[in-house]
Amino acid sequence: MIDSHCHLADDAFADDLSAVIERARAAGLTHALCIVSAGDEVESERASIARTLWSGVRTAVGVHPHQAGRFEGHEEDAASVVRAALAQDPYARGVGEIGLDYHYDFAARPTQQLVFRAQIKAARELDLPIIIHTREAERDTIAILKEESGGAIRGVLHCFTGSRWLAEEALTLGLHVSFAGILTFAKAAELRELVPIVPDTRLLCETDSPYLAPTPFRGKRNEPAWVVRVLETLAELRGTNANELQASIDANFADLFRP
Repeated sequence: MIDSHCHLADDAFADDLSAVIERARAAGLTHALCIVSAGDEVESERASIARTLWSGVRTAVGVHPHQAGRFEGHEEDAASVVRAALAQDPYARGVGEIGLDYHYDFAARPTQQLVFRAQIKAARELDLPIIIHTREAERDTIAILKEESGGAIRGVLHCFTGSRWLAEEALTLGLHVSFAGILTFAKAAELRELVPIVPDTRLLCETDSPYLAPTPFRGKRNEPAWVVRVLETLAELRGTNANELQASIDANFADLFRP
């Protein structure tokens, strides 16, 4: 079992990282993809510590759209920062999370778009998958992916909460789709209806911890061990056996991230 997207290097885990990892391993997890903010030395060090505690930890490095404003006017430099961070991390397996967030608009939208494009180009050149964050920016996200993909791109829409159109466009591009604990929320009926349209070969699951703890843990800090609840929900919605679905998801993760 794998948590394909978590933030083990976050401040939220600074005081009890070892215990969090022990619970994940006890729950049956073999790997977790830890998201690291490019250029953040503290997060890089914490990710390294996590890896010493758990050999199954892999990383992805990127400039989140919330931080894109750091590069306003010199957006191409975002790719340089990512490249430098990747070069220092032999366990890095992807570029991310990257993308667009028009909900908060912490950075100007044109800046977000240019930073996103620069990182897609870097990922293509390095032959690494991208981990995509998109919020209230579906049309622009897909347009940029189509324009920058060159007809070939690997990656995943993480913590999927979008429309049927977004899911179908992403699948057409060859992307994976990952679901998180939001699936278990009472008000997520429309999202649950989209789960069956994702082929077995394109499905991933995650916690996005420390955020978005699934029911019945809502209101608490999320952690990788609780990806089990996401997997169980996916199996229920797809009418399949959880163990069989787990094996399929594990294979998808291995195919995409080559851990």
